[in-house]
Amino acid sequence: MVTKRISGGVVHELPADLKRALETDKKALVLWEDITPLARNEWICWTIAPKKSETRADHVKRVVSELKDGIRRPCCWIGCIHRKDKTLSPSVLWVLSNKKS
Repeated sequence: MVTKRISGGVVHELPADLKRALETDKKALVLWEDITPLARNEWICWTIAPKKSETRADHVKRVVSELKDGIRRPCCWIGCIHRKDKTLSPSVLWVLSNKKS
């Protein structure tokens, strides 16, 4: 079986768990391909950020359901801190400096 390549983000490659979730939901996959590479990058970064596997699994499910609800980027997300093409905003720097390790 040949599967169509699913687009990733501008910094992050599409992780296997999110790829599987998108492959199993055709509507979510169409919506995924319709958003910008930066938006896909935000979703991927938001998905891989949690430390707990349960939280990550929840994020994967939420990507699919929120895309289908018309949400094009993760809500209340500070943004991908891995991008090197832009500087972090003062608000993101503040959040990161106050984040508990």
